[in-house]
Amino acid sequence: MKWSVALFFAGLFGALGTVFILLSFGTDYWLLALETCKTDLDLDMIGERQENVMKQTADVGNSSTFHHEGFFWRCSFGGQGDEDIILKFWFTNQPHFKVCTHSYLAPFPVSEQTHNATTYESAIIYRGFWSVFMLLGVTAVILGGFIIICAAPFTNSCLYKAGGGLFLTAGFFILLAIVLSVIWLELMDMVGLYVEYQKSHLCPSFQMNVTYGLSFMFAPVGVFFSLLSGLLFLLIGRALKKHY
Repeated sequence: MKWSVALFFAGLFGALGTVFILLSFGTDYWLLALETCKTDLDLDMIGERQENVMKQTADVGNSSTFHHEGFFWRCSFGGQGDEDIILKFWFTNQPHFKVCTHSYLAPFPVSEQTHNATTYESAIIYRGFWSVFMLLGVTAVILGGFIIICAAPFTNSCLYKAGGGLFLTAGFFILLAIVLSVIWLELMDMVGLYVEYQKSHLCPSFQMNVTYGLSFMFAPVGVFFSLLSGLLFLLIGRALKKHY
């Protein structure tokens, strides 16, 4: 009875970890961004029968572009800048037409136009490490799931240990990918350089709002369940070895 309960929870946590990691890997919403360029025109309206001067500001320009990026694609589309960025990127609220490019190389917002050659090449290397960690994590969690499925009808402690080790490895690599994403957005000044370039070359009132998306939020949940499942399978494998 104790074995069945432990295996049930270990399998449940492993399945949840696999689902969340695959959702994080397969959906392109690790990073969300909103670019806005506004032009305000002040119109002075003086009423003939009023003693005070009334000033009204009208917004005559509102060019907004939404971006979202993940492992596979970086997409952009237009919209109203006053919309909530999280709600705008909800699956049912996005337009049918989007401009998408492969995001295997430099992470957003680095490009050859907005950054120098050294920064661009460094971003490619940075993105490469992030992609490798993601692929290793996804591969490990899938292999771990297959090994655990094969081990379920038997009492082979080596299979449970191997599956548990792969789940722990998957959680570790996805955790590294999360850390790299946080460092890129919070500590490195790539976004600031991009904003300064856009202000000086495109729009003096250029503004940019960058935040994490659902894919990023799925990742730590998958890491938690994957690590927990891996530890349970390792303990089960160790106990089976002593028992048999």
